[in-house]
Amino acid sequence: MQINTVTVIGANGTMGRNISGIFASFGNCKVYMVCRTIDKAIIAKNKAALSVKAEAIEQNLIPCDYSDFEKLISESDLVFDSIIEDMEKKLELNMRIAQAAKSETIICTGTSGLSIHALSEVLKPEQRKRYIGMHMFNPPYSLTLCEIIPTKDTSPDVLGDLKEYASVVLHRTVVEVKDFPAFLGNRIGFQFINEAMLYAEKYRDNGGIDYIDAILGQYTGRNMAPLNTSDFVGLDVHKAIVDNVYCNSNDYAHETFHFPYFVSRLIDTGNLGRKTGAGLYKISKKDTGEKQYEVYDISTQRYRKCVDYNFPYKISMISAIRVGSYKKAMEILINNSSFEAKLCLEFLLKYISYSIYSAKLLAGDLHAADDVMATGFGWIPPLSLIEALGGTEFVMNLIKNRLGMDFWKLIDGDNLYSDIPQSKYDYRKYLKAKS
Repeated sequence: MQINTVTVIGANGTMGRNISGIFASFGNCKVYMVCRTIDKAIIAKNKAALSVKAEAIEQNLIPCDYSDFEKLISESDLVFDSIIEDMEKKLELNMRIAQAAKSETIICTGTSGLSIHALSEVLKPEQRKRYIGMHMFNPPYSLTLCEIIPTKDTSPDVLGDLKEYASVVLHRTVVEVKDFPAFLGNRIGFQFINEAMLYAEKYRDNGGIDYIDAILGQYTGRNMAPLNTSDFVGLDVHKAIVDNVYCNSNDYAHETFHFPYFVSRLIDTGNLGRKTGAGLYKISKKDTGEKQYEVYDISTQRYRKCVDYNFPYKISMISAIRVGSYKKAMEILINNSSFEAKLCLEFLLKYISYSIYSAKLLAGDLHAADDVMATGFGWIPPLSLIEALGGTEFVMNLIKNRLGMDFWKLIDGDNLYSDIPQSKYDYRKYLKAKS
């Protein structure tokens, strides 16, 4: 597949400009960065070039507005939609693209979970064969995942060529998934994050947000604690993802996608997370200029200082990880009888189960769950977590004993945990000696 010219629509957004940089650098493509105004496009270009840290790509990035839209589309080998996550707006955009695109143009959407088939319905029949979802993760230079989502109309040749291009030329970790709400990575990741949010509300009197993050911190196999991750992504983005799953699917974890009311209140007041300066957490400056980290207290509805929750099991786990005793760290977690340790282990066991369930449903390959979580979230891959905990049989017994036989029957555990393959990933890389 030869792609020389790309148009990225909505290039002023974080994902849009980063994807522009990926095509311009790895693909060496001429990239039209389409924004509402030229000024916004110029700013986006500069940020894209800076993020890649390669001045050479600047000549490949061309700031544009919508005044030459049809001309830009007609010149492009690939058109990439990176506008707001709104079905109606994306359909309107696709209708406009359909009128200008060449017959051989690849049309992609970077949606994080809207139906690819529904988005394709406004295209001409021949164009639907070349329409495909291409979902990347931020920042794409360190998170290399690219979920490829075909529709029933997508040409097998186009699908194969685009997967090869994304892998070989753009250096992406390519995972083909079915057209289900949130696809695979976000479905697994945000199930975990949203359930953690629900538990923060449930245990608000124990501390709430920073309490749950302390239980599920970096030492459990992630770059960032789950609720801190939501703040980083944006509470509004989080809400859009889980609302889509909650309204359009109905699996055994359905209720864990219910978005908490207290977070909706934060969104309504404009506190969307890191991008607005406040969300679940708030970063302010003391009079000395030193940064001060605060957390939203669900009970008082005010921000307070973060608490350093030094759970004894956590301290012991971090000490073990620090000296490379990863198995010992997991044994400490499994054998500790504190409420926090039990809750932590329960979350990890549910994470493994939902990852396997989702991979079987959406990808037909259990390694896909490992790929999306390792390269899309930077989290310990579920299959490697099984190994870290002691192997498949041991994990199966843990689930039965800790989550109960009702849960085991709910997930059809005997079938779900049959033929679990060895992970391609080393779990030691993901267990951090940090809280």
